[in-house]
Amino acid sequence: MDRKTKYVTLKHLLIENQKKIGIQFYPNKLIQTVVKGLPKPKWSKEYNMAYVENTPNNLNLILKDFKGVAWVNCSNFFPKQAQTKQSEVASVEHYRNRKLENDYRACPEEFLQKLELKHYALNTSKTYIGMFEQFINHFKEIELLEIDEEMIRSYLQSLVIENKSDSYINQMINSVKFYYEVVLGMPNRFYAVERPRKRETLPKVISKEEVKLIIENTNNIKHKCIVSLLYSAGLRRGELIDLKLSDIDSKRMVINVRQGKGNKDRITLLSPSVLEELRVYFKEWKPKVYLFEGPSGNKYSTTSVMNIIRSAAKKAGLKKSITPHALRHSFATHLLESGTNLRYIQALLGHKSSKTTEIYTQVAITNIKEIKSPLD
Repeated sequence: MDRKTKYVTLKHLLIENQKKIGIQFYPNKLIQTVVKGLPKPKWSKEYNMAYVENTPNNLNLILKDFKGVAWVNCSNFFPKQAQTKQSEVASVEHYRNRKLENDYRACPEEFLQKLELKHYALNTSKTYIGMFEQFINHFKEIELLEIDEEMIRSYLQSLVIENKSDSYINQMINSVKFYYEVVLGMPNRFYAVERPRKRETLPKVISKEEVKLIIENTNNIKHKCIVSLLYSAGLRRGELIDLKLSDIDSKRMVINVRQGKGNKDRITLLSPSVLEELRVYFKEWKPKVYLFEGPSGNKYSTTSVMNIIRSAAKKAGLKKSITPHALRHSFATHLLESGTNLRYIQALLGHKSSKTTEIYTQVAITNIKEIKSPLD
């Protein structure tokens, strides 16, 4: 028997609004015999494969009966994704315990469970739940499996009319696709739903002098260390507040970023001057677990980080709006302007693709300064 005849793929199917387990295989008598022995198997002409009811018992039975007969590809049912995140993962217990109005349609429990099982970040989970509940309450009288692409297009069009941002609409689409494609396992259920055309925007960058002014106008050593680390290490705001004392490696002069965006570990720069400030901060504030802790010893809040930067920028007399991410953009741009290789910058930022990092070449001004204006 050749390799192809020993290969079976399980698919998620929706037939007459009922979830089924599709069984796809090359014609083979032995496999056909096993399929016939499953509970009430049927054949779909539309999908050209056998199928049975989608139940945990049937799934286990398929794996058991095909053992030693054929290799079963069940990646659609058991995604091979590393679940190794040690930092805070999604905790959605609040959404289970909250009090709801009688006519409010809450997010399905299976939606919440999948967010937890896949270790989605808490902020992402909140966004998905909020967006999806807004969506399902718009279609309050319609069963979720009966919502089609035309209904979704009409709903998205109403968001455009309400002047919602492209980012908002994309998040709405992501939350809807998460339910149908990830929770229910229906790949490309709404494949033809169009997203807003992506706008090409440049990262907001401030000068080294402006960064220095912000740092100098912080209220205390703790706030100074927060702003200095965001800039000197190119950290995201969430990565900063996730840092633990053990992540500062003064021997190697690096910062260990644990499970950053995309659940990836990386190392980034530890500035000698920032290290000295951190030592002063540690003696004064005595954090226990996290590098920056709130009043009750828990992680510092993202809102507090934002407020620190806004307050310092205002005291410095800067009129422009400056965010934590602007400091990260400035870190990358200033490194590029000083001649640092783009690949190194990519690694320090934790970008998966070099194309993401290449955008900083459009805002770096080292070469632009050498070009004379025709007026001059």
